Amino acid sequence: MANVAYRDLGRMAYGECWQLQQTLFDALLARKSGKQAAGSSRGVSAAALCGAETAVAAHEAADAASAGWLLAVEHPPVYTLGKSGREANMLADEAMLRQRGAEFHRIDRGGDVTFHGPGQLVVYPILDLEKIGLGLRDYIDRLEEAVIRTVASYGIAAGRIAGASGVWLGTEERSPRKICAIGVRSSRYVTMHGFALNVSTDLGWFELINPCGFTDRGATSLERETGRRVAMEEVKDLVVRNLSEILKIEIYKK
Repeated sequence: MANVAYRDLGRMAYGECWQLQQTLFDALLARKSGKQAAGSSRGVSAAALCGAETAVAAHEAADAASAGWLLAVEHPPVYTLGKSGREANMLADEAMLRQRGAEFHRIDRGGDVTFHGPGQLVVYPILDLEKIGLGLRDYIDRLEEAVIRTVASYGIAAGRIAGASGVWLGTEERSPRKICAIGVRSSRYVTMHGFALNVSTDLGWFELINPCGFTDRGATSLERETGRRVAMEEVKDLVVRNLSEILKIEIYKK
């Protein structure tokens, strides 16, 4: 079974976390090719970079079963637009977003526009899929399944919608609602980016976009669906456990 290092980053600005992901992603690609990672530390704080360098060194010293890292984080309010996304799905300009206290980033994942913010669990698996024996489509399916199992622990029935990534509630209804967005980038079967599960997210932020490019579908959260506050740490533990089982990896804390 492949080993994956887990790091809980707490709350971190999106841009800084993106650069941290990129550093780890480059290191994993370089390890596959037998080269030294050039990496990109631009925009990464000293603490985050130190953590990245430690993780890279640990990974390079690990046994052949090591498959990468799993990062968990909450971001301050930020909107991200995927490489194939349409700016028309942003219903507010960047000046308005700044006034509301939110950032905006164009990024290199798949998918359209989405929101990240407090009360949302964002998980970034930086993994070598060849180490765990998965193709990209199967990998995304398993990320979705891990979230489906997680929300089922709270009595919530969730599922998939053909042609729409992520995890949805009310899939047979006229206006289904999304509880988790998924967007992944891969190169040579190494992944970055991941998924964002709404735990106690302020859903008002989604009113400034057409989430994931849809105009007829809404967003929801564990808190809204259960009618009670859900502990973020509890959700993290469930997500990590389900990912370990479904991806067939051993996740250990760093």
